[in-house]
Amino acid sequence: MSFLVEVSARHVHVSQEDLEKLFGKGYELTVKKMLSQPGQYACEEKVAVVGPKGELKMSILGPVRSATQVEVSYTDARALGIAVPVRESGDTKGSAGVKLVGPAGEVELAEGAIAAMRHIHMTTADAAEYGVKDKDIVSVKVGGPRGLVFDNTVVRVSDTYALAMHIDTDEANAAGVAGQVYGDIVK
Repeated sequence: MSFLVEVSARHVHVSQEDLEKLFGKGYELTVKKMLSQPGQYACEEKVAVVGPKGELKMSILGPVRSATQVEVSYTDARALGIAVPVRESGDTKGSAGVKLVGPAGEVELAEGAIAAMRHIHMTTADAAEYGVKDKDIVSVKVGGPRGLVFDNTVVRVSDTYALAMHIDTDEANAAGVAGQVYGDIVK
């Protein structure tokens, strides 16, 4: 009952309003590559994410969202000079602020930068098979040359998902995750 463990690198989700501020009126995202989650894709477009200490170029993931959000690792946050909370995607209230710079303009975010909580996407059928439900917190044993157990992994259930675990680059480096690596829920 293993599932694929994928690395979710630093990225930005943008609202249509902010996309147009960054790239111009009426702008639409350009698909670079489809991702493992249905309907999600990496875009050709990149923006500079600027913090008090530095800036990083980051890819935008599509499609557009209802709110703009930046997802970084702790290493990225240190490079930017910001303190980010570990949160589920979309939970940005009271999180770190950054500036986004695109070719047509800038967006100043008072909040919106987080370190995404590691999580497992699964369907309701997957959840039944694993004996878990949406928002459960589980531990996941990950294989690889430096395999380890990731505690505090949130289960996210929707029939629009494909079964996969997402970790950030710091977590992937700690576990030696490269190529196809699999995980198992441990009780």
